[in-house]
This record gives sequence, structure tokens and C-alpha cells, in this order.
Amino acid sequence: MLSFGTAGCNSGCRFCQNFDIAKARIIDKLSVGASPEKIAQVVASRGIDSVAFTYNDPIVFAEYAIDTAQACRALGIHPIAVTAGYMSAEARPDFYAAMDAANIDLKGFTEDFYWKVTGTHLADVLATIDYAVNEARTPEGEHVWVELTTLLIPGLNDDDAQLHAECTWIGKHLGPDVPLHFSAFHPSYRIMDVPPTPHETLTRARAIALAEGLHYVYAGNVHDREGDTTYCPNPQCHAKLIERDWYRIIADRLSASSGGNGHCPQCGTAIAGRW
Repeated sequence: MLSFGTAGCNSGCRFCQNFDIAKARIIDKLSVGASPEKIAQVVASRGIDSVAFTYNDPIVFAEYAIDTAQACRALGIHPIAVTAGYMSAEARPDFYAAMDAANIDLKGFTEDFYWKVTGTHLADVLATIDYAVNEARTPEGEHVWVELTTLLIPGLNDDDAQLHAECTWIGKHLGPDVPLHFSAFHPSYRIMDVPPTPHETLTRARAIALAEGLHYVYAGNVHDREGDTTYCPNPQCHAKLIERDWYRIIADRLSASSGGNGHCPQCGTAIAGRW
């Protein structure tokens, strides 16, 4: 996958990991020109099959992201948005129609947290996530594949009440098959006085999400092979399907090449995803 971004952001996250980009002006980052067609050609020439718009929120360069996504799709390359989901209802259809997949940050689950820590509003993000999962379609008519990520910051958004509320909302509005990633916080930008997220917090959050009925829940930014592994959601099976160790895939039993073809090879349960 090729990942790239531009400069600027429409969120004001006090914990931003990419603040040198997100808080920069476009003029600060001008360097080599990269037309949509040039990006697509470079990706294709290197045998890469996907492009991610990330580092700063692609909604701030939506027209460029859409043009690049269309150029990539013309060459069989999958466009992916990594975004905070803070966008207007008017912007959502064109933006998500250009994408094959999206990873959307659900940064917490109270309006107080969103406003004080990110400068944005929870309701707008939830509306975007609802749209992306339930309404957005690719040009081929398929659902856009959506995954969610919550960065857990000690004392700010990691209490049981927020976690239960978040997972309950996901199950009710999106269904149990949308993957949810809980990631560890590391001090950055304007939140330097909060310690890194304990591993135990991620384990607790993952247990809450699974207890709430979500099928695919992961622990990120820590070494956790169990928390990185995809399991069969059939409670009578629970077979390991994709085993990961950091960014390495140790075993993949779901791909067509391995005979899984999107189904658990042990019990036959269909597994949500793109296989």
C-alpha cells in the first residue's frame, strides 16, 4: 500500500500524532508535484494494489483525493480513506463513492470529550460513520468496507461507561461485523502529561466490545498476538483465521489461495471482509 497526505486538518486534536503535517499550511509542504494520474502510474508500476489517503484528514483535500481515487481505480488500484469522519452531509456522498474502503476514527463517545479534546462534534462523526457503513456504495455498487479505530487515552476516553456506550451504538447502528481497533496512546503534541495507555486497558476494552457482541475487535500499537488475531465469530468454533504479529501475517486461512475463500475452513461460517 502507498500512503500519502497533504497538509492541514479540520480537527484540532490535542493528541495529534501527525501535528507537524496536520497543523502545517499547504505552502509549508510544497515540494514535488504529484498529479492524480502520476500517483496512479507510480503505484501501478510498483505492483501496489491500494492507496491510502492519510496522515492528515483527506476531507481537507477532498477534490484531490477523489480525482486520485478515480485515477487509481481506472488502473485496478483500491483507494482507501483514513479519516476522522468530521464532514458535512453534503460532502459524504461524493467522498465515499470514490473509496473502496475507509478507516474512520471514533475518538471517544461523549460530546464533552470531542469538543474539549478534538474541537469537533460527536454527532457529526456518528452520522458520517452511519452513512459510510449503511449507505455508501462504490461505483460497482458494493458497500464501502469500513473499519473503526479508537485511540484510548488514559483518564479521558477509556472508562467503562464510554466503552460500553460506544460498543452498544456500533452493534445497534452498524451491526457486529464492523471491525473495531482499540489503539494505545503515546504522549504527543499538547497532551504530554498523560502516560501511555497500559496494555491492560486495551485488553479490558477488547473484552467489553466482545461482550457487547462485536465480532472483530483488535488491540493496536502494542505487541498482542491474541488481540491482533481474527477469530471465527461462531461461538461453537472460535478458530484462529488470520494470525498477526505486529505487522506480520503469520497465518491466513481465509484467502482464496489458502482455500478459505472468505469462510471459516473449520465450520464454514462466512467471515465479513474483502477476500
